[in-house]
Amino acid sequence: MEITDLNEQELNRRESLQKLQELGVNPYPAAEFPVNATTAQIKAEYDPEKQNFTDVVIAGRMMSRRIMGAASFLEIQDSCGRIQIYVKRDEICPDEDKTMYNVVFKKLLDIGDIIGIEGYAFITQTGQLSIHAKKLTVLSKSLRVLPIVKEKDGEVYDAFADPELRYRMRYVDLIVNPHVKETFMKRTMIVNTMRQYFNEHGYLEVETPILQPIPGGATARPFITHHNTLDIPLYMRIANELYLKRLIVGGFDGVYEFAKDFRNEGMDRTHNPEFTCMEIYVAYKDYKWMMRFVENMLERIAVTLNGKTRFDVWGNEIEFKAPYRKLPMLDAIKEYAGVDISGMDEAALRETCKKLDVPVTPSMGVGKLIDAIFGEYCEKKLIQPTFITDYPVEMSPLTKRHRSNQRLTERFELFVNGKELANAYSELNDPIDQLDRFNEQVRLKDAGDDEAMYIDMDFVRALEYGMPPTSGLGMGIDRLTMMMTNSTTIQDVIFFPQMRPQKAASSETVKGEESE
Repeated sequence: MEITDLNEQELNRRESLQKLQELGVNPYPAAEFPVNATTAQIKAEYDPEKQNFTDVVIAGRMMSRRIMGAASFLEIQDSCGRIQIYVKRDEICPDEDKTMYNVVFKKLLDIGDIIGIEGYAFITQTGQLSIHAKKLTVLSKSLRVLPIVKEKDGEVYDAFADPELRYRMRYVDLIVNPHVKETFMKRTMIVNTMRQYFNEHGYLEVETPILQPIPGGATARPFITHHNTLDIPLYMRIANELYLKRLIVGGFDGVYEFAKDFRNEGMDRTHNPEFTCMEIYVAYKDYKWMMRFVENMLERIAVTLNGKTRFDVWGNEIEFKAPYRKLPMLDAIKEYAGVDISGMDEAALRETCKKLDVPVTPSMGVGKLIDAIFGEYCEKKLIQPTFITDYPVEMSPLTKRHRSNQRLTERFELFVNGKELANAYSELNDPIDQLDRFNEQVRLKDAGDDEAMYIDMDFVRALEYGMPPTSGLGMGIDRLTMMMTNSTTIQDVIFFPQMRPQKAASSETVKGEESE
């Protein structure tokens, strides 16, 4: 960026930076600053009768300032919150030289600068907990102007609320909208709760490849790259399923992974091309066991995060207490679409879709046609947690056939508030049947279905060595976090969501206002 691209306030800050350096003040000191307290600790533990916090070292970003001659009040914000600082000129400048207060503090420091304070806690005459500063240290000079959020008579002004800017400049969003941190802290709590739940059952957390020679484990369009040394195409992982099942073949009874997956598909409020998925595979279990496992896990997560199992999600009161309703897919279509599609071939399904006004394409096979009817008529009706079970075999190329109906599979998807939250199977461990299913996927791909699976012959070979009966589950962490935190878009639960390129350099700058 050329210096001429800067606005007046940014130019003023650079001038202040230069003047600080001329005064011998390093605006970016390399030395450690020995913080020994946070705003939250002080607010929670300070007791005037105990006279504690008499030697406080705290650091944070200056968010407001009121200069009153030889004394001033300012407010700093650290990772836990805000606290008031009382600055008296003769306290921070005990010698004759008052430059630190008269020039540095009053004229060269700006809202957004990061400073360190050494002093002691006390209660002001108005009853506000504050830190009396004995020493002030400049730790980082801010060269950009923060948007200043103001409140008056209960109304909020100049809020940093534009989604385009918030998601693109998450660092600013986190500074001026501290509540945003709570969502991401809860996201970490969700992952930690799941990890603890799995570990309690004795399952092993593992890592599998992100760059894969064959994009397997899901029906999705992959991102493609090229490895120069090997001179081969590689695909960014769309799922980690086939690698985790290889580990079950290798003798592990239970493995799980929190994986970054990548799908070169559309973007909307519930989809991001890069997302986090948890997958777990447990030997000698089936999909019925996995349903109990999942509903108990979600009940624990709900209580851990919100202290209760029933709370609002996108305008609906959702009850996460186990057990959940179980509804076979064909029964769901009969219930919500009013048609019985059991036994229909591809031609009959196409005719049914036409009658139901369900959009289809020539490349769609039996599985995609059934999925289209279900998506159009059923998904949005599944508000309370519901396991949709027993999918037709055409929809589930990696799933064991149903023990009582060979045209179905032992699969479930969990739907909450009209959205899929989890997908699970009794895993297919018959290598001959698996190869046949893969060949059917090749037929669909040749017919124009660019989401159909590739054949992974190494995975087939692994199955030929024998995989025990296994149940597997995939669950999107981003969508789970959306539901558990009542966030309406996936961009609100991903620190740095994928964004379209900026149209102009001016969009990099947020409007701000210097405030005293």
